[in-house]
Amino acid sequence: MRLCFCVFLTYESFRFTLFKWADELDSLGRIQDLFDCYEQALELFPTDEVIINSMGEHLFRMGFRDEAAGHFHKALKLKPDYPEAKENFYRVANWLVERWHFLMLNDRRRNHKYQQAIQKAVEGGCNTVLDIGTGTGILGMCAKKAGAAEVYACELSKTMYELACEVVTANGMNGRIKILHMKSLEMEVPKDIPKRVSLVVTETVDAGLFGEGIIESLIHAWNHLLLPPQSTQDPSRPPSQAGRVIPAGATVFGMAVQCLEIRRHHRLCVSEVGGLATAAAGELHSPVSCSSEDDSTEPYTTERLSRLPGGYTPLTEPFNALDIDFNNVQELEGLCSREVSRVRLPVTGEGLLDALAVWFQLHLDQQSSLSTGPKEDTCWEQAIYPVQTPHSRIIYIRHVCTLSVQNIRNTFPLALRTASTLWGPSGNPNPSLNAEAELCSALACLGTEQSSGPRDYTMLECAEMALLNNQPYHDSFRRALAKLINNLKDARSVQGQGLEVMPLTDPPSGPMDPGPDPFYVLDVSEGFSVLSLIAASQGQVKAYSSVEKTQHQAVLRRLAMANGVPEEALEFWLNQVEDEQAVLQRPSREKLWSSIILDCVETCGLVRQKLMEKATLARCLLEDGGQIFPERIVLYGMLVESDTLLLESAVQGQEPTLGFNIAPFINQFTVPVHVFLDLSTLQCRHLSDSVELFILDLMNTNANYTNRDVKVQASASGRVTAVPFWYQIHLNEEISVSTFNQDSHWKQAAVVLHQPLAVREGDWLNVRYICPTKCISITMTM
Repeated sequence: MRLCFCVFLTYESFRFTLFKWADELDSLGRIQDLFDCYEQALELFPTDEVIINSMGEHLFRMGFRDEAAGHFHKALKLKPDYPEAKENFYRVANWLVERWHFLMLNDRRRNHKYQQAIQKAVEGGCNTVLDIGTGTGILGMCAKKAGAAEVYACELSKTMYELACEVVTANGMNGRIKILHMKSLEMEVPKDIPKRVSLVVTETVDAGLFGEGIIESLIHAWNHLLLPPQSTQDPSRPPSQAGRVIPAGATVFGMAVQCLEIRRHHRLCVSEVGGLATAAAGELHSPVSCSSEDDSTEPYTTERLSRLPGGYTPLTEPFNALDIDFNNVQELEGLCSREVSRVRLPVTGEGLLDALAVWFQLHLDQQSSLSTGPKEDTCWEQAIYPVQTPHSRIIYIRHVCTLSVQNIRNTFPLALRTASTLWGPSGNPNPSLNAEAELCSALACLGTEQSSGPRDYTMLECAEMALLNNQPYHDSFRRALAKLINNLKDARSVQGQGLEVMPLTDPPSGPMDPGPDPFYVLDVSEGFSVLSLIAASQGQVKAYSSVEKTQHQAVLRRLAMANGVPEEALEFWLNQVEDEQAVLQRPSREKLWSSIILDCVETCGLVRQKLMEKATLARCLLEDGGQIFPERIVLYGMLVESDTLLLESAVQGQEPTLGFNIAPFINQFTVPVHVFLDLSTLQCRHLSDSVELFILDLMNTNANYTNRDVKVQASASGRVTAVPFWYQIHLNEEISVSTFNQDSHWKQAAVVLHQPLAVREGDWLNVRYICPTKCISITMTM
């Protein structure tokens, strides 16, 4: 027994020392030494899942996601119920295999149309095929099944390349399809493929059509990998000696829309927040800007318009923005220099211009096409070009707009510019609409041309912008902070009355007392937050903010000055703390915090990692009567039936994938928790009322538990496919905010069941909620 105990202690000490030394090497940038240590450790303990998982964490932080995934997967094989490895694997799986892969493969209509177009081309004589960006290999397998003599495929992602190799082998095509782990732009003839091919198939398109580089890859393919196209001057040349592309081309459409959900994520919509006037903040907008001089900003974001909370209102009819022929290399090469086109757009209704929504029709061949429009049942979302200025009211007028396309190589920025002439409802020029003309000039913010001078604005992330626009959230914090400060003032007053006051016989020799001792408030919210400033505005408060970016600090200083908050009442804490791990330390050696504000829930709908560890430390740093905000979080959930969540979470058998065996391989990357959901618009049937699942008490650690069983009664018959959940965040006993309301900047999340559970109305189910240190797990039994 003594020997075994000593061995155990030695083993635990070895792991502890290894991890501490690895962290030290990481901080010093000695990466090679770090991995040498892990390799030597794995020689001693090759099946230690903890060491393997730890090495994967270092790899992931350094950007080696494929290698990290391999280590997490190996750790899970050694110990399938190892929670840290599970969560790490789920996290890296979202990076390596994006969720749209599941929707795309479940889109039977899309797959079938591609299969028909490929089969027709192969049967027409295109017997050598290259699949660019093969993914799981489904299009290449379609070509081989159609009878192509030679099929090649390329894939840049190591994970998807390895997945495609597995899929091709499982479908009996190993050796019949050559898969290359490389970009098509790097491919050469005869180095990588023996000769030019007669057909290129690809679906390297995003919601904005050009975001995945399809133009650049097709120009390269026509110049280096494809046979010359069929010539009208030599129509007798057989198809096997001519090149072509599937899809053959595309038509891009656009539409001006009003949408509150888009607006509040991209520009400041409120004039006051938490009692603070926001005018002094200056121009704020999201990084999604097609008019920015900063090439690092995205020109568009993506949304599924049909599932936006609150919906959207079209302000114009859809218009044809662009037609492009993928089988015409001269047209592809000349796309960037194409002249600006003018489109007369009748405005169909009154409203605020919030964005230009863009989608496209993909022409697979002359007979078949796929639309990504907002009214289509498709795996694609729509591209959204948000308006970044707050004034653009349209009053039933018609105007001339110009549409321009620039920087086509990487993205598809659209520009609308209003002409000076406006038309009234009768179609005649209306000189009295000068005010409306000025307001409509906001359309010019969608221009991609370089501005005449530098623009003075501050960028916030979309989630940060939505948070700043969340008035109920900030008003609730203001009331909760005011109540805490008043209670602490009363407590100090009572303490002061109980002290014997000694008269001063001599005037004080030092400086005069500057006033009552302040209350110290620390806000450690992630990203941009005005909560510290709201605290400082209460008076007698010294507030510390963890906002890091210089531009964001400047915004808070401007707001403080404009709202009468003394400069000395607001400090930026990370400027004073060398080690970010020590961010919760005391404000000074003698002082404790009156309040610490913790950022508890991620925008995606999950509780932040290591929240309870932070809360434990924070409690030790509070003065008597001090408080953590929030004081507790209550998790709610319900039972639902949702085919949508199933389709977005895993490939549903072989039927949608044309009979090819793909599901078991890509479903290895299925994650049980689906995040960034809008439950208000999710297509689902509610099979129960909402129930309280769990409580996290940040002020009383003894009130917490690691798992809980809850009885839930089915209110309707159906199949339980998921348990969506959200949080009620209690700032104190009276004041709380929900992550599930129309003003929330948070999204919701759901645990998706691998095997749907059939229930009848009135059945009782046992829902077990497990909350270890990092990840959420929900299981159900009848």
